Amino acid sequence: MERKDIHIIARNSDIHQESIQKALQEKVFQPKNHWDDFFRISMMVLGIGFFVIGLIFFFAYNWQDLHKFAKMGIIEGLIILLLIAYFRLRVDPLLKQIILTAGALMVGALFAVFGQVYQTGANAYDFFLAWTLFIALWTFVSKFPPLWIIFIALINISFILYVVQVANQWSWLYTYGVLTLFNGMVCMTAILLNLTGRWEKIPAYFIQLTGLASIAMATIGICLGIYKSYDPNFYILLGLTAYLYGFGIYHGIKHYNLFFLTTIPFSLIIIISASLLKASETEEMVFVIGLFIIVSVTLLVKALLSFQRKHRYAK
Repeated sequence: MERKDIHIIARNSDIHQESIQKALQEKVFQPKNHWDDFFRISMMVLGIGFFVIGLIFFFAYNWQDLHKFAKMGIIEGLIILLLIAYFRLRVDPLLKQIILTAGALMVGALFAVFGQVYQTGANAYDFFLAWTLFIALWTFVSKFPPLWIIFIALINISFILYVVQVANQWSWLYTYGVLTLFNGMVCMTAILLNLTGRWEKIPAYFIQLTGLASIAMATIGICLGIYKSYDPNFYILLGLTAYLYGFGIYHGIKHYNLFFLTTIPFSLIIIISASLLKASETEEMVFVIGLFIIVSVTLLVKALLSFQRKHRYAK
């Protein structure tokens, strides 16, 4: 129930003012303890984040004046201190998970400093691969969604850099297909775990970020494949995308998830527009594409509003 629903009930009934205020407090207003938790978590995240950023700027500013052993030793010592704090401090479990996430970021800083000191390369795929492998155990043990997001992002970056720097003979459609499948399977797994209830509740932002990554890779890959003369990976990517999009639409309708009901149609609009542009690049076709985008977006918004109203009335 939303604020406007309560106002409609109040205008069209003889409900008491105390009942209206109680409904607003329970259904609309956030209780004080929720705000306290929000500010407490925000301050912890900002504190740890500024600490890591400050350390990076410290090395950047004093790089020439620090001995290589001092550079490595400072970061390694901080990682050890963070791990000791994680295991020994008797504090809020959330704070311990934030500390572990900061330690995972420090591992990346350690490999970056190592790469600069010994000139092994701080932008090579093996740098991100080593970072990923060394925080894998922490990620699995912590079950902390932000750390999982960092871990999944590192996997994506490692794979992309591997394709660019080593396996540059691979088709980009194959690369986008692998990324679409990986991120899509992570998103689907998170959704299914939430539905079964056999795992800790996975937050919506994790599902949306991984889903958005999969949809973005699928959209870019299919648009790229449209302009290829022939590539068998294109049809594999089409089939994979159709399956993932079908699952996303089904989940969105059945469980009222507007994220998938919004992003997937927008992706399809982009893909259809790319197909039309491939068919003809004349001025008339550009006008047709612009008209198609306006009409399709309008119809999509109208359908989403209608779906939202039906869901609200059903509740």
